[in-house]
Amino acid sequence: MNVSKTMSKMTRLGTQHAGAILGSVAAWVSTAAYAVNDLPGGPAVRQLNLHPAVTKIAEEQHWLHWFVMIICIVIFVAVFGVMFYSILKHRKSVGHKAANFHESTLVEIAWTIVPFLIVIAMVLPATKVLVAQKDTTGADITIKTTGMQWKWGYDYVKGEGEGIGFVSTLDNAQREMSNNGGPKKGEEPDDYLFKVDNPMVVPVNKKIRIITTANDVIHAFAVNSLGIKQDAIPGFVRDTWFRAEKIGDYHGQCQELCGKEHAYMPIHVKVVSAADYTAWVAVKSKEAAAKADDPSKVWTLVDLKARGEKVYGANCAACHQPNGKGAGPIKPLDGSAVVLAADHSQQIMKLLNGAAGGAMPSWKALSDTDIAAVITYTKNNWSNQTGQLVQPSEILAARK
Repeated sequence: MNVSKTMSKMTRLGTQHAGAILGSVAAWVSTAAYAVNDLPGGPAVRQLNLHPAVTKIAEEQHWLHWFVMIICIVIFVAVFGVMFYSILKHRKSVGHKAANFHESTLVEIAWTIVPFLIVIAMVLPATKVLVAQKDTTGADITIKTTGMQWKWGYDYVKGEGEGIGFVSTLDNAQREMSNNGGPKKGEEPDDYLFKVDNPMVVPVNKKIRIITTANDVIHAFAVNSLGIKQDAIPGFVRDTWFRAEKIGDYHGQCQELCGKEHAYMPIHVKVVSAADYTAWVAVKSKEAAAKADDPSKVWTLVDLKARGEKVYGANCAACHQPNGKGAGPIKPLDGSAVVLAADHSQQIMKLLNGAAGGAMPSWKALSDTDIAAVITYTKNNWSNQTGQLVQPSEILAARK
């Protein structure tokens, strides 16, 4: 009877185990049915190799990668082949006896010279590529990239487009999608968590120098297809460069663990023709002129709220939610004592300097008018009907 019960129990466990396996396979098949497509200039589905190269440096990196890989494989096969051959063919069980010797000058010379030659064979081409990566002279366009928790700031400091500057953040719709548990099956965008509101735009076949720095913690600006990766360190300036030989969209991410929203710092470099780049510069220059508001201008409540709603939607709604209620550790703005206070200084300083140990990033990159507008919006939206206005001149004074 005990044997029968034991067999019955084992059968049930086996059935449950098989059911779990079948369930896992079904889930995998279901997931595969909704698999996204390859993202041009970015990661591919089930990608095993490096991203397709669109610069000479990236091509050299790919060649170097496989060159060193082949050397490592040959060494691995040779060393372990000899080792296992010796173990199998010279074991005691087939009558072999251990040799009794001390040293061999020839062997000593061989295992010194051969590794040295192998290292030299790898170092020479690697050094050539590394030196080329750091040659940022003669750039056609210089762009300063500033890492911020958790977005990128781009300032065109030299060449065509000089004076243009903007902030690039993860698309708000995709951030909300992530906050709600990710995209629904069948609705996965190919560029999920790679779409930004303002991509970096550069012309094809031009040498682009990238200067990197950061406002808060260490970030890293990296786009694999372009063959660039450079740390962005607070208080320091580093540089790298690329020359894209193909028009297209190329994607990367911050590659330095920079905080809780590290995964929400995508990089989008859009390479366009020379004519399209000139047209883009003209549009951006007009936008910059329109946004260059006089900080001494006195705004009405209606106009500030209308502008603040746009700023809030683009920069704040992802964390504080459109209804201002916050979520988890994110404090609500609706009914917040800081927002309702007649003393504006505390809320202004939070936006300028960040808060909660960096959990809320600094928004210094926004203009005085945009900061004043978004604060006014929060003070006069949801249940917060204070009637208070914050003028750009208050923000300007607080920056000093």
